[in-house]
Amino acid sequence: SLVTANQVSHQVKFGINKEKQQADLCMNAAVRATVRVGLYTGAKVYFVHEGYQGLVDGGDHIRLATWESVSMMLQLGGTVIGSARCKDFRSREGRMTAARNLVKLGITNLCVIGGDGSLTGANEFRTEWSGLLADLVKADKITDAEAKQSSHLNIVGMVGSIDNDFCGTDMTIGTDSALHRIIEVVDAITTTAQSHQRTFILEVMGRHCGYLALVTALACGADWVFIPEMPPDEGWEDHLCRRLTNQRARGSRLNVIIVAEGAMSRDGQPITSEQIKKLVTDRLGFDTRTTVLGHVQRGGTPSAFDRILGSRMGVEAVMALLEATPDTPACVVSLSGNQAVRLPLMECVQVTKDVTAAMAEGRFEDAIKLRGKSFENNWNTYKMLAHINPPDVKSNINVAIMNIGAPCAGMNAAVRAAVRMGIIQGHNMLAIHDGFDGLAQGQIEPITWTSVSGWTGKGGSMLGTKRSQPGKMLEEISQNIAKFSIHALVIIGGFEAYVGGLEMVQAREKYEEMCIPIVVIPATVSNNVPGSDFSIGADTALNTITSTCDRIKQSAAGTKRRVFIVETMGGYCGYLATMAGLAAGADAAYIFEEKFAIKDLEVNVQHLLEKMKTTVKRGLILRNEKSNANYTTDFIFNLYSEEGKGIFDCRKNVLGHMQQGGTPTPFDRNFGTKMGAKSVLWLTEKLKECYRHGRIFANTPDSACVLGMRKRALTFQPLADLKEDTDFEHRIPKTQWWLKIRPIMKILAKYDIKLDTSEHTDMEHVIKKRSPLGK
Repeated sequence: SLVTANQVSHQVKFGINKEKQQADLCMNAAVRATVRVGLYTGAKVYFVHEGYQGLVDGGDHIRLATWESVSMMLQLGGTVIGSARCKDFRSREGRMTAARNLVKLGITNLCVIGGDGSLTGANEFRTEWSGLLADLVKADKITDAEAKQSSHLNIVGMVGSIDNDFCGTDMTIGTDSALHRIIEVVDAITTTAQSHQRTFILEVMGRHCGYLALVTALACGADWVFIPEMPPDEGWEDHLCRRLTNQRARGSRLNVIIVAEGAMSRDGQPITSEQIKKLVTDRLGFDTRTTVLGHVQRGGTPSAFDRILGSRMGVEAVMALLEATPDTPACVVSLSGNQAVRLPLMECVQVTKDVTAAMAEGRFEDAIKLRGKSFENNWNTYKMLAHINPPDVKSNINVAIMNIGAPCAGMNAAVRAAVRMGIIQGHNMLAIHDGFDGLAQGQIEPITWTSVSGWTGKGGSMLGTKRSQPGKMLEEISQNIAKFSIHALVIIGGFEAYVGGLEMVQAREKYEEMCIPIVVIPATVSNNVPGSDFSIGADTALNTITSTCDRIKQSAAGTKRRVFIVETMGGYCGYLATMAGLAAGADAAYIFEEKFAIKDLEVNVQHLLEKMKTTVKRGLILRNEKSNANYTTDFIFNLYSEEGKGIFDCRKNVLGHMQQGGTPTPFDRNFGTKMGAKSVLWLTEKLKECYRHGRIFANTPDSACVLGMRKRALTFQPLADLKEDTDFEHRIPKTQWWLKIRPIMKILAKYDIKLDTSEHTDMEHVIKKRSPLGK
């Protein structure tokens, strides 16, 4: 997609162009954000319809964009401004025509959304720009004055590709939504396969990149995955058949094999789903079915993650264009961990090409590394959980696992990964049912490899969970830790899990039995656990809220002049309300962390009254359940109803516990799996450190940690160190990263506020010094 802009006596113009990459999924959020932030900064923004073809054809293909023209776009898949492959743009004549069309409109800033081919084309266009203008002046196609005014072209790229095949970004726009489509199919297939004891072979997209196949395999616990970056070893046919037979012998009723469409053998021969089917049927006689997903993966409604990613990238892209100088290299805006970063475009393209070269030359380990940290971590976790048989020698260590607090989607994925990783390490794994109550009452039993089969896709908590804290049961808990010889503990849960872990650490002085390594894995829809930017379960809840808001907006669009007030969960933490507000295109989101008074409510009502005069006659207001004790959802509903009399009417919706249920999203399955596996590997190392005189004794602060996602990495932080950053009364961390992106939501809703860009500008310098991978 192209947005174009031009700076002439403070008048900025830019154009958005979506170049045809097959993956058009979910680009609309990025287009919407680019247009609205562009208009907010005072720029003129143009749509370039049908990608580079529109740039060459000019005329009606390059049109002014307005605020209303990008309304109701967020929930649409694909791209509303069209996208097309373009032969003309590959020739110099074609690029000259495109340059003339831009110069005539005074456009000198181009925002391109596409894959590496589109972005390389954009960079070539920029490099040739002055030469193209000189030729146009010679041919009398443009005047000297016009050439002078448009003397240089700024370019910024956003990567839209469902394959996630662009190096330098953790996630490209569209990947998460494609995973949603794939997992929906996997879930549907597994139920039928279990009924009939079948083997299913699922082929997913990814001609040159195995990301979709790999994450799908992780998220559904597949028996085998074929990806182009790492072909199977010689003799894989025997190995695969052995694996499938072993799984059946362990009592598994289904086998799942995931194949990327670009899968190949070590000698570069394609490995197809039909070939695998023939192998399994002929050798093992298993009832085998293949499903080729194809273009299903490109369609459908964008996920909440993709909408937020697109919106954040759009804002960053506009800032990058406005700050660009003739000397700034063309950049792409991308995601590293949960941070928006800018990277030099051609460095990223080069590394992407290096991956292809490494695969062609058979340097497969290098190919995995070049894909970046996130890909490498996924591969290593998958390999460990799927490809290693438990050791013959046991460690005689007992590791117990429990769930604490409210249930959420993804808890079971973390339990499964922890159990299997523990068994691989040679430990005996114990399941504690019903939280600390179960630990005090001795509801503890061994949990095996097969007992956690199929858990990744199950919502809620299979172990059972309660909110009780250990404080009043310390005597009974310490007795049971001794009775069941528990040497290490994994606590998976929300704020209660964090507080419970702290209480156990404090009890170490009195009870020696508590001196064991403890790890807390944050899992709660509220995303309010100190020490982690994300909690397992929050992504699933966010998607539930977003899809509900989509339906609500649709109903409001039909009736016109209607405002919906929607209450979300989260306790005192405004994460869900804020992020759902950004993903669903809300007009306001009231949260506890950002205090609001009657004046603010008045401003919001006034804003909606103005909005009803435009073509967009509907409103969406989100309110976090504990944002204010007096300004309740009922109060806000009554206030808006009264003030909007005769202009708009109101409806309210309290979403309630539907936010805690449902099957986990791909993100939560993947995140839970990685967290569960990593926690047990860490405990194994800690146990070695704490083993003295024939027993385990752990009483240092760093032997009880929260495992959390911090900016760009999973890190272990001592529970005791996190007390400083905790508001215990309101059960939230004192510093929360997502508060910084709240202004984006307000700007996209047309509020005239200041956007803090100090971080973006510094970021660029850091990025240039980093490796081109940016991961």
